[in-house]
Parts: sequence; structure tokens; C-alpha cells
Amino acid sequence: MAKVTKKRKEALAQVDINKVYSLTEASELLKKISSTKFDASVDIDVRLGVDPRKANQMVRGIVTLPHGSGKTIRVLVLCTPDKEEEAKAAGADYYGLDDYVAKIKNGWTDVDVVITTPNVMPKVGALGKILGPRGLMPNPKAGTVTMDVGKAVTEVKAGKIDFKVDKYGIVHAGIGKVSFDAEKIFDNAREIIQSINKLKPAAAKGTYVKSIYLSSTMSPGLQIDPKSVTI
Repeated sequence: MAKVTKKRKEALAQVDINKVYSLTEASELLKKISSTKFDASVDIDVRLGVDPRKANQMVRGIVTLPHGSGKTIRVLVLCTPDKEEEAKAAGADYYGLDDYVAKIKNGWTDVDVVITTPNVMPKVGALGKILGPRGLMPNPKAGTVTMDVGKAVTEVKAGKIDFKVDKYGIVHAGIGKVSFDAEKIFDNAREIIQSINKLKPAAAKGTYVKSIYLSSTMSPGLQIDPKSVTI
């Protein structure tokens, strides 16, 4: 059985496992119970009353976090030469086409987001078996298949993320860092919760948002009262 460290015990002592916190309380407490030596990620998990196996109950969307994710996002733009300068000017880390298609086929996926233009999707589509399982496949609904690659790169770098309910009916998302002020954690969490609420499928019956948990890397999870988030 794993040994509980002193810092872990101190963190657990501050958490009431029977309490459902307001988003404001959770955002403030999370900073106090996070004790990693590195700048831990802040994550949110929202369990929904949907059946993701049914197409009319799928929940997927995009949201721009008001204060960004706190992560350095590495962006690859797969495009024709006429779009390379636009991608570069917007801050893309990598841009090009055939050379990167070949690299990906050989197993290279050292990026966080892949953006492409519609006219090269036939080549990009062949990479689906590699990019798909890693969540890197460009998708028009996520804004990563577009002719306006400059705008897409800028938005991703500024904190735009896409989210999707998993097969268990849960949306998982990284929304910041522990080094963020509690107010920034609150703002980012509220933004994604509101976005999820707006995407409620008409076919979803009963309680839509069943539970919300806020946590950081290696911290206890804090349950949040959905009613504490202004819709």
C-alpha cells in the first residue's frame, strides 16, 4: 500500500469530503492543497447525464479560456507554401506539408495542436490512424480545418481549447495552472462550465450536469455545486 506523504496528509486535512463547495471556495482551496514542486495543472471533470453512444447526445465544443491554459501550446500547421508565412507570423511552431506528413507517418507527434487547410485534407486524412488516437486530428468543428490559419493559430495560442464528452459521459479539460490567482481559476472554470451548459442536447433527459470536480495534479478532487456557477 502506497505511503501517504506528510504534504498529502496536510492537503487531505483541509478537504471536507462530504462538502460540496461553491466554485469560488474550490478555486481558493485548490491553491492551498496543491503542494507539488512544479506548477501543477488545474483540471475540471464534468459528469453529464447523456449517452455518448447516441449521436444526438454527443457533447463537443470549443471555448477560449479568459486567462489561457497556462501551457505552452506547440502548433503544427499543415498547409501549402502560400499559407506558410501566415502560419509563421501567427506564431506556429511548425509549418509545411509533405515533410511533416512524412515525419508523422514515421511516428513524430511532438505537438499539441494540428491545424490544416481544407485543400490538403486528403493528405492529412491519411494520418488519421496516427493523429486520431492522440486527439490531434484536425476537425472543422474544432476550428482546426480552416483557410484562416493565422486566426486559428492565434486563438489556440491564446487559450482556445476543444472538449468532448468521453464514453463514460464525462468532459475532462485542463483549465489553468496552480500559479494562477484564484480569480483566474474561477473565471476559466466558469467559462467552460457555461459552454457545456449551452450545449445541452435536446435528447438529454433528467439532470444534465450530474457532478463537477476541480483538482490539480496529485491533489484531492473538490466537488463543486453546479448551482454556484452563474449560467
